[in-house]
Amino acid sequence: MTAAIHTSGEAKVREEICATGASLYARGYTVGSAGNISARLDDGWLITPTDACLGRLDPAEIAKVDLEGNAVSGGKPSKTLALHRGVYERNREARGIVHTHSTHLVALTLAGVWSDADVLPPITPYYVMKVGHIPLVRYRRPGDPQVAQQIASLAGSVRGVLLERLGPVVWERSVSQAAYVIEELEETARLWLMTNPRPAPLDDTALEELRKAFGARW
Repeated sequence: MTAAIHTSGEAKVREEICATGASLYARGYTVGSAGNISARLDDGWLITPTDACLGRLDPAEIAKVDLEGNAVSGGKPSKTLALHRGVYERNREARGIVHTHSTHLVALTLAGVWSDADVLPPITPYYVMKVGHIPLVRYRRPGDPQVAQQIASLAGSVRGVLLERLGPVVWERSVSQAAYVIEELEETARLWLMTNPRPAPLDDTALEELRKAFGARW
């Protein structure tokens, strides 16, 4: 594909994707060429190239796809493009999506989640406020179209999902905000897995206080 001229707004989003990927990779949220990041633009989407290492992204090589799903510039779009497009189509507020293979969240799916509707209980106030309900999506191969359809059906009601054996997919108003949610989600999984006996969830009174004071969605 020929080189494209990027607007200043698009250039900033490309830089944000690269900075976010490098930060997540440096802290072990993803390894090798696992994971992907995308962002919504007015004229299409940006998404990390297939098999790209999130720690070594080049802004110019971020794939751009138009509103019809045609590749415009950059590398070959990630095989999860259909999943990302489905979320954006169902949630108009979503501007960024991050998928990682975060260790503790994958381990949680192997050890057993709290429930399919809520992979983790509400054990900390910031988990309740910043993350909310995260359902489990049962295992299918990476890129399976049925997974993309299932996630799209949930895109308007939650901030993300946890793919069994694969890791979290989170959407928010920007790439950076999606990454912040993944960080809180991963940290809560780590706390849950390292505590024995398991801590009790926050009670109904505490949850109601968080709803009233901070608009928590729980």
